[in-house]
Amino acid sequence: MNLNKRQTFASEKWKKLQTKKGIIIYVGAASCGRAAGCDAVTEAIRKYLKENNLKADILEVGCIGLCCFEPIVYIQKDEIPPICYANLSPKIIPKLLEDIFKKGDLRRDLALGVIGEKAHGSIPIIYEHPMMKSQVRIVLRNCGIIDPNDIDHYIAKDGYAGINKALRMKPEEVIEIVKKSGIKGRGGAGFPTALKWELCRNAKGEPKYIVCNADEGDPGAFMNRSLLEGDPHAVLEGMLIAAYAIGAPHGYIYIREEYPLAIERLKIAIQQMHDYSLLGEKIMDTNFSFDIEIKEGAGAFVCGEETALLASLMGQRGMPRTRPPFPATSGVWGKPTVINNVETLGTIATIIREGWKWYSGFGAKTAKGTKTFSLVGKIKRTGLIEVPLGTKIKDIVYDVGGGILNDKKFKAVQTGGPSGGCIPASKIDLRIDYESLTSVGAIMGSGGLIVMDEETCMVDIAHYFLTFTQEESCGKCTPCRIGTKRMLEMLEKIKKGDGEESDLELLEDLAPTIKNASLCGLGQTAPNPVLTTLRYFKNEYEAHIKNKRCPALVCKDLIAFNIDAKKCIGCGLCKKNCPVEAISGATKKAHVIDLDKCIKCSICYQICPVEGKAVFKTSGGSK
Repeated sequence: MNLNKRQTFASEKWKKLQTKKGIIIYVGAASCGRAAGCDAVTEAIRKYLKENNLKADILEVGCIGLCCFEPIVYIQKDEIPPICYANLSPKIIPKLLEDIFKKGDLRRDLALGVIGEKAHGSIPIIYEHPMMKSQVRIVLRNCGIIDPNDIDHYIAKDGYAGINKALRMKPEEVIEIVKKSGIKGRGGAGFPTALKWELCRNAKGEPKYIVCNADEGDPGAFMNRSLLEGDPHAVLEGMLIAAYAIGAPHGYIYIREEYPLAIERLKIAIQQMHDYSLLGEKIMDTNFSFDIEIKEGAGAFVCGEETALLASLMGQRGMPRTRPPFPATSGVWGKPTVINNVETLGTIATIIREGWKWYSGFGAKTAKGTKTFSLVGKIKRTGLIEVPLGTKIKDIVYDVGGGILNDKKFKAVQTGGPSGGCIPASKIDLRIDYESLTSVGAIMGSGGLIVMDEETCMVDIAHYFLTFTQEESCGKCTPCRIGTKRMLEMLEKIKKGDGEESDLELLEDLAPTIKNASLCGLGQTAPNPVLTTLRYFKNEYEAHIKNKRCPALVCKDLIAFNIDAKKCIGCGLCKKNCPVEAISGATKKAHVIDLDKCIKCSICYQICPVEGKAVFKTSGGSK
């Protein structure tokens, strides 16, 4: 393929799309958009266009990251740039389109911003939105902007310029650029990417392999999925560059089967690369040949660990093995193999294209570049974000996320998924980088950020995450298989009010043993949620054990709800909203809760309008 000619064609195609007369409607159709109902919105759009004899191009784009505003639609008409409209429903579509197309009313009340470089009248550009303003989009630069199923859109945005540049250098020079950029693996461990490539390139054995680890399995994490759905060619180009650098003729994408849309778009992208001679023999008229194969995993969390991944990829049971040898010297079929995370590979082309000095200008002293995070939990603005490494937790929670849901008090943030740590509000000025997170007992992980408020029980949180890791343990090594089970049993005792003070000592003694003696990263990090909650929220454990109460009203065995007849105003809100009809009482008379029916959902407590709450908790379950 002559890239220069293709870039010219693609750029003209992109320019025509941006300046086209008529109507173009972009629909945010990643998994988050579809879950929010974008398919029904699209059908409503098609119906309106048909009924009003209007012609329009409808394009599906990936997730721009504003998940809390889904379904999202961009509408472009004639010379007006695409305007992003949020929280749409099929019901509002006819009125919105009538206002725009017939009345010339751009409906600024529904507009988030303009997709482009300039504002349109009083509508600012989307990147000036509070959720986007603090972000630096390197990995996500195309997500939500281009059609992921059109390779020309990617090429028009400087796609495949990175591999074109790399192929004009020696492989060692490519590795040196990556080394100088300072990028570390974005899969969680933070191992220097260039060092891994260098070790593999210098290892004995042929052929060599490159593997993309797309087995994202953390609860609440969707960074890799969103990138693959919104910009698959960025990851594939990164694989091309990595393969050239290490001398690999073949690559694998190991992706969990639960990501059907990402798999579908990867398959389309790979076929397009073949059509453009970007895969196969003599790529770009050089001696470099490379091909990619997709391997679907069954969704085992442990297969995110690289040796378990390799076993699964080769058709074996997904279980880790001892290291050394490391995959860089003995990986797929015993040959030297580089395993890189989706985000790592999605960044590589930009580093080569823009240069290591440009990239290393972002981030912290010991952690260069940006990091994507899935921002979820008790936060006003949830979504996919990308910020420079070294950004403070406070800036992410309040500037990007907009603060705590319902203006409640910020309590903690969980980083690094189920094997990460809970960082308390007192550490809100902590900068997010590998070393800083490690210093407080947490890890970077793949990039999950779960925000918690004052109504979160930290004992329950530790129990939840340990339940996940214990269930996902492959069972190969005793410390992880038995140790996590014993820890979980102690947490269950504490949640039920049967815990003893000695249980806390046992938890603190057992956790280091599991961390130090487990075979793989799952077991080595599984105790982190317990250790960090004990470290920063020990008073909550003591309340469960000594006082037999859950301060956050979460652990159902330790709470019972009664109504104080002296304070009850008989408004009936609790009675009306009780899901099991456990509350009775006449209007303006004190109400009563039938404790045999009560499921302890706490709706009555939350909804009570009386200051200080007429509903109060007592210890001892239903006593």
